[in-house]
Amino acid sequence: MKVLFLIITLFLSFSCSSKDWRSASRESANIAVKAHLQKEDIFQVYYARAFSWRGYFGIHPWVSWKLAEEQSYTVAQVTSWNIRRSGNAISVAKDLPDRKWYDNDPTLLYEIKGEKAREVIAKTKKLIEDYPHKKVYRLWPGPNSNTFVSHIIRNIEELPLELPSNGIGKDYLEGSDIISSSPSNKGFQFSAYGLFGLTLGVEEGFEVNILGLNFGLDPWRPALKLPFVGRLGFQDKAITDGQ
Repeated sequence: MKVLFLIITLFLSFSCSSKDWRSASRESANIAVKAHLQKEDIFQVYYARAFSWRGYFGIHPWVSWKLAEEQSYTVAQVTSWNIRRSGNAISVAKDLPDRKWYDNDPTLLYEIKGEKAREVIAKTKKLIEDYPHKKVYRLWPGPNSNTFVSHIIRNIEELPLELPSNGIGKDYLEGSDIISSSPSNKGFQFSAYGLFGLTLGVEEGFEVNILGLNFGLDPWRPALKLPFVGRLGFQDKAITDGQ
């Protein structure tokens, strides 16, 4: 237990930026293929440590896509400042898909290309239009940026994945719902407003939510799933599909 505590402490010590947001890097991390070279439909899911002190606790995720005939990527995400600026928590804009999140390098969680990607993009656009929490943003327990991306994943069967366990708000369900399919749609989830819950699934393994903090075990690709840290163990499934 002491060793685990030490690992978590060291990890968090180097996990997020201490700069002012105006001077923090928003450059490309050079993960995505440049737009002019990306000749087929593509859909991606990214996440990075949240900015400033929030990064000690969790992540910020977003989705991006590009149709073959388009000249640039589109990025969709939820932020607190967007709701203050426009009254809508969702931002959808032409942008670099793999920008650093204010100094924090992004991780490509999942990528799908080709015909399946075009289907996912169409479904994502519809889900954005119908997203039930457009006018609300709560850092804890949600709805927030993790709630938004998890909502997309949960409602598109072609996306067999989950957000990391340090994605606070990912388990916040719609309205008064407390029972749902798991995010990968290969299991089930109980969640009481993102505060308490239980998830069992083929992709997720076992995960319990206590006050928005997630603890779990992935027995298929052995790893511990912890709050603050995320995944400790073997890497999750391959990030690419539709090749």
